[in-house]
Amino acid sequence: MITYRLANISDVDKLVELRINQLKDEGAIETLELKPYLKEYYTTNLNNKSFISYLAIDNDEIIATSGLTITHKPPYYKCPTGKIGLLSSMYTNPNYRRQGIARHLLDLIIGIAKENGCGIIHITASDMGVKLYEAYGFSHNNNFMQYFIK
Repeated sequence: MITYRLANISDVDKLVELRINQLKDEGAIETLELKPYLKEYYTTNLNNKSFISYLAIDNDEIIATSGLTITHKPPYYKCPTGKIGLLSSMYTNPNYRRQGIARHLLDLIIGIAKENGCGIIHITASDMGVKLYEAYGFSHNNNFMQYFIK
């Protein structure tokens, strides 16, 4: 039976492992040793509660993750609180996909976003995740742009 719980500091190593798996599944090219950066990120941000993650667990093994970072910007008409949830780290072990686990994690993490007053949730979706997010009700924003700082 699959259970769900919030991540804590003892889960950092597994969060790092699953994030690396996610990036590889998405076709990311390893250009540096990312593990120490991920470990620092998860440790710092789980401790100060600026990163919230729900986990799916089967037989004491973490098999799926979700993540939410809440950020603020000046309020605007569609988001009067100015609070934006940045969804990340959505990953399910390939042996557990297409069983509704990611959707349940999404329900839980969106509940946390609502509790924290977020008016909108953003995600940069992988090709694999787009169908899940579209089915859930996410829409594409053609205005989104990014700039990589060199």
